[in-house]
Amino acid sequence: MSKRNTQQRRHIIMTLLNEQGEVTVDELARHFETSEVTIRKDLAALEKSGQLLRRYGGAVTVPKEMVAEPAGEPVSKRKQAIARAAAARIREHNRIIIDSGSTTAALLGALGHKHGLIVMTNSLNIANALRELEPEPTLLMTGGTWDPNSESFQGQVAEQVLRSYDFDQLFIGADGIDIGRGTTTFNELTGLSRVMAEVAREVVVMVESDKVGRKIPNLELPWAAIHTLITDDGLSADDQQQLERKGINLVIAPEC
Repeated sequence: MSKRNTQQRRHIIMTLLNEQGEVTVDELARHFETSEVTIRKDLAALEKSGQLLRRYGGAVTVPKEMVAEPAGEPVSKRKQAIARAAAARIREHNRIIIDSGSTTAALLGALGHKHGLIVMTNSLNIANALRELEPEPTLLMTGGTWDPNSESFQGQVAEQVLRSYDFDQLFIGADGIDIGRGTTTFNELTGLSRVMAEVAREVVVMVESDKVGRKIPNLELPWAAIHTLITDDGLSADDQQQLERKGINLVIAPEC
C-alpha cells in the first residue's frame, strides 16, 4: 500500500481497530509498509486523545465504561482553518517558533510531511506533540521558569536561549486584538513573546475572529512587530478594513 500521511494512517488504524477489536504493532507496520517506531507513535497519539488503549505489542478498543471519560476539547473548525493557512506558509527546512496556546497547537496537525523543520517552543504539550510527527522535526526547548498560568516556560533564561538563534517564522496566538495597539494578553509576562518576535524574520499571529476588538490591558506585541495576522472568515468587514490599514498582511482562512 502507498504511504499515507499521518492523519490518514491513524484514521485507518481506528477503522481496523473498531472492526477487529484489537491490533498489533507488527501487523500494522506490515499493512502500512512503515516502521514499528512510527506505528508506536501513532498508537501513543491515539491513546492520548482517548481513542484506544495500548497494550503490550499493540492496542485494544476503549471499554464501554470508559467512553464517557473526557478526551480533551476538540479543535474547532475555525482553529483548524487558521492552522491550515499558517502551515501553508511554512517551507521545508524552515526554522520556526511555536508559542504556547491552543490555536498555535492546532498548527501541528496541519504540518503534514514537511521535512527538515527545526522547531523551538516554550510549551511541554507542543513539544510532546512534535515528537509524534512524521517526519519528526528537530526540537528545541526554551527552558526557563515554568509559569502555571500560561502553562509555558518564561523568564530571562528562556529569553537568553532564544537570542542564541535566529528563526524564519514565529507563530503566536493572542487573548485579544486591540485594533489600535496590537495583540493583548491576560498574562503579565510578555517579555518572552517580544524576544520571540525579535529573533524571527516573520511574526505570524494566529487568532480567532471573535477575539478581534478585545481590549485587554496587557499589550503583548505592537503592530510594528507583526507581519502577518491569520484569522477566520467570521471577521467583520469593518474590522477587516481597519486591520488592513495597519500595514500588515491579513489572511482570512475560510472554514471547509
